[in-house]
Amino acid sequence: MKENEMYHVLLYYNFVPIEDEEAFAVEHLEACKNLGLKGRILVSKDGINGTVSGPVSQTDAYIELMRADKRFKDTVFKTDEHDGHAFKKMHVRAREEIVTLRLNDGEDTDPNRLAAPYLNPAEFYEAMQDEDTVILDTRNDYEFDVGHFRGAIRPNIRNFRDLPEWVEENKDVLEGKRVLTYCTGGIRCAKVTGWMLDKGMDVAQLDGGIVTYGKDPEVQGKLWDGQCYVFDERLTVPINQTEHVIVGRDHYDGTPCERYVNCAEPECNEQFLCSEENEHKYMRGCTHACRVDPRNRYIMEQNLSEEEVTRRLSIIEEDTLATSV
Repeated sequence: MKENEMYHVLLYYNFVPIEDEEAFAVEHLEACKNLGLKGRILVSKDGINGTVSGPVSQTDAYIELMRADKRFKDTVFKTDEHDGHAFKKMHVRAREEIVTLRLNDGEDTDPNRLAAPYLNPAEFYEAMQDEDTVILDTRNDYEFDVGHFRGAIRPNIRNFRDLPEWVEENKDVLEGKRVLTYCTGGIRCAKVTGWMLDKGMDVAQLDGGIVTYGKDPEVQGKLWDGQCYVFDERLTVPINQTEHVIVGRDHYDGTPCERYVNCAEPECNEQFLCSEENEHKYMRGCTHACRVDPRNRYIMEQNLSEEEVTRRLSIIEEDTLATSV
């Protein structure tokens, strides 16, 4: 690695047959470690889906490695600059699916065979302003909450695999409209839009996802509000280059917030938006039960005495009573 070398974070996927995904995962992990990369890669019989980070020389070497394999030679890599690694470790794991949808037998679709039309950022920008379209966010609820396209529908789902059920239950919102779908890097839309087409829906998808939209020199991320949630240590990245509208709300008091924390109760570990001030006030417990749990990691990290914990709980109770009057 060169001194003061810039780091890159690579996001990519490719739906391509992999015969022995278990053996491939072992070999690929070794190759990634030899390059000095850190990240998370999923492989299945249907393809590969990954995010890795490293100095530019190492990520460039990884791109060369992938494109030397005829299965992955057409893989599109989305690149972000960063000041260091975005992951702590390197994982490559074999899974049933590279993006978990778990459709019923006979309903699963191959994105290489059937997928909605791809719209480039400029086309997507124009389509969003058409009154005959609806914008459907295919991501999870907590991703939507910190940032989304203006006017987009928020499916109340915690996991991507719940999206088909939501679509079935909300057909009345989508029918008769052109449905514009989007996700972080494109893989979720590539997977679910084929199923939506099979259901007779008029659907299109944002080519390259939100991260590509944010880097487009023409649209410059316009009509995106908030930040884009990412599944690494950065947690969020900016998208709109022309204005910054905060849409996230603090878990405790509803004030504008884009700072994520994890609940201090280890079993809960819920991720939520919270200011630094409220993290200390509420001892990073997302509920009262989590705050008073003997395993509360915040209390241990801060080495709080029993008296101090009791004092903070009293303040919370007093504030709650005052606001309920």
